[in-house]
Amino acid sequence: METQEIKELTRAEEQVMQAIWSIQQGFANEIVAAIDPPRPAYNTILTVVRILEKKGFVGHTTFNKSNRYYPLVSREDYSSQILGRMARNYFGSSFRNMVSFLVDKQAVSLEDLEALTKELEK
Repeated sequence: METQEIKELTRAEEQVMQAIWSIQQGFANEIVAAIDPPRPAYNTILTVVRILEKKGFVGHTTFNKSNRYYPLVSREDYSSQILGRMARNYFGSSFRNMVSFLVDKQAVSLEDLEALTKELEK
């Protein structure tokens, strides 16, 4: 079965998704509390949550008049697709070129790279 392409998130959407992923599920006030200050206004966050629902990233269960929100897309699935897209668009579909670029820019240390290599050898 082929994996469906996941849409890329805006910065605001990603900030809210990071909060939802970190709490796993929660009501609006819990999502707001999970965002590091300075955080957007409560209503702005709820607007972003509704956009994320329309995009298929978030679902909800209603209890009386309150909604408990939960992710429909995992952090791992999103990360995997975004990194794959980045490798395709900027590094000729080569993760080797991408990692080499990160090492050259000192975004990844040689120690981290060696540890990663050891993990891959296991």
